[in-house]
Amino acid sequence: MSDCYTLNPTQIVMYATEYCPDCLRAKKFFEANNIPYLRVGLEGDHKATEFVMHVNNGNRSVPTIIFPDGSVLVEPGWEELKQKFN
Repeated sequence: MSDCYTLNPTQIVMYATEYCPDCLRAKKFFEANNIPYLRVGLEGDHKATEFVMHVNNGNRSVPTIIFPDGSVLVEPGWEELKQKFN
């Protein structure tokens, strides 16, 4: 899990919760476009929660998606995700 808890992962990493509709939308986007990603759930993972809060200035915002180019998207919509891959 060397891609977790870093702003320089080798793959897309999405920090998410099970109950978040924005997380489900991002998951559907990645699956619909055959884009591989690593999902890290915040439930029961104190380190993941702390990392997300660090990235988001104290906010527990999900999904927080970290890309290999170092960019971060927080709670993106379908169009914002689409633009990232164009």
